[in-house]
Amino acid sequence: MTTRYLSLTEVARRLGITTGALAGYRLPEPDALIGRTRGWLPETIDEWNAARPGRGVGGGRPRKHD
Repeated sequence: MTTRYLSLTEVARRLGITTGALAGYRLPEPDALIGRTRGWLPETIDEWNAARPGRGVGGGRPRKHD
């Protein structure tokens, strides 16, 4: 049986973002390398995405209290 790996384009599609936006993400180590081409198992990306902090985590400006 052939193992199917996700390309960068497929990872972006799975996350619902553009490939340009994906450039700003720190992806997990790839599961496969073929030359300089990286590939990820779908479950690797799903686990990594589930463990990422949510929007607004880590600070920003404090809210003003009246």
